[in-house]
Amino acid sequence: MTLQASGRSPEDAARFQEMFTAARSANWAEFLADCGKFDAEIAKEIRIGKFTLADLEEEEQSLDRLRRWHRDLTARDVFGAPEATSAGTRLKHCTAVCEDYAERVFGALHTTDEDAS
Repeated sequence: MTLQASGRSPEDAARFQEMFTAARSANWAEFLADCGKFDAEIAKEIRIGKFTLADLEEEEQSLDRLRRWHRDLTARDVFGAPEATSAGTRLKHCTAVCEDYAERVFGALHTTDEDAS
């Protein structure tokens, strides 16, 4: 479904675009804040040495939620809010952080399995 809107003047159209972009900027700011929370959560897990499959699964679900949210925001951000680019970069960073955490979890599990032998 597509909404077409136009003002009575070019100023109205520009104002509509500004309002729409401001709303998307607020969405992107919230997304970026959640990416920060994701990074902090994994950093905490690493700091305390919590390397379990259950925790990894939880973090992967959080990353999937961030990916879906990013995809949805991108689809709605028709005018290209300035935060969109940094949000894409931040999502890639979150993906790398999660991959690193996964390697640590599997490394810890492998070490535990060898110790039990």
